[in-house]
Amino acid sequence: MTSKSVTTESVTLKSLNPESVTPDGAKPKGVLKKLRGWPLTFFLAGVTGLSIAPFYWLVVSATRRDTEVFDWPPKLLPGGNLGENLSHLEQKIGLLRVVGNSLLVAGVQTLGALVVALLAGYAFAKFRFRGRTLLFALLLSTLVVPEQVTLVPLFKMMMNFGLLDTYQALILPGLCVPFAIFLMRQSLSSLPDELLDAARVDGAGELRVLFSVVVPVMRPVLAALSIFLFLGSWNQFVWPLIALRSPEMHTLPVALATLHGNKSNTDYGAILSGTALSTLPMMVLFLVLQRQFISGLLAGATKG
Repeated sequence: MTSKSVTTESVTLKSLNPESVTPDGAKPKGVLKKLRGWPLTFFLAGVTGLSIAPFYWLVVSATRRDTEVFDWPPKLLPGGNLGENLSHLEQKIGLLRVVGNSLLVAGVQTLGALVVALLAGYAFAKFRFRGRTLLFALLLSTLVVPEQVTLVPLFKMMMNFGLLDTYQALILPGLCVPFAIFLMRQSLSSLPDELLDAARVDGAGELRVLFSVVVPVMRPVLAALSIFLFLGSWNQFVWPLIALRSPEMHTLPVALATLHGNKSNTDYGAILSGTALSTLPMMVLFLVLQRQFISGLLAGATKG
């Protein structure tokens, strides 16, 4: 290739790329576009820092002595008092026992609520029966009822059944979650009926169709829903406080609330260490189900 043809080709490429031809001293448009995004980047980084700062202070304070929690300026590096704080928690509330209570209640309630939501959502989405629309409308109407309104009737029911101060009193009210049923119904409505009919033609019963065909397809939605259900059950405070009597049955949020007194005798180091510990199950669950959780949130956002 001659030098003349190389020169002609380079001129042609420059003419096809307008951003490379700029006046003297002017910045290329590509650089301006990159610089234009920096203010938004700095703003989002600042918002992220403000969001993380309280959690970071919680973790750092959990490793400090009670007398160091309210120091000013605050200490921003972890201390070496985490083990002592957890030891105080074990002595005062029985940390291992209350964590076990919370894990048992939240785990069983989450699993039960997923099964109920799956069965009810499947029935509302794929079966035609009299009164289906009315029943679904009644279910949706319960979403606008505040939880506090149901506390007194729920307490009387549990008292009549003799279930107060038991695990059943904590688990049973959370097995039917209207939002979970609504979410499953909406997700299952987009599942092709032909896929289910093909399984039925092959001789599969309804339960076989549900657990062999529907559940694998709905796994991202179930993963996302399980995180929301577990979070709601794990952080539940008002109903366990009403339904439980003996300290041996306390869940972690209720047990931590019993440590509050006046400022002179409240061990804030122990309380903050217990609060930081209460975030670990949710973080572990999210890390395990992270991929399915994101897929479940994006379900329906794209087509094809």
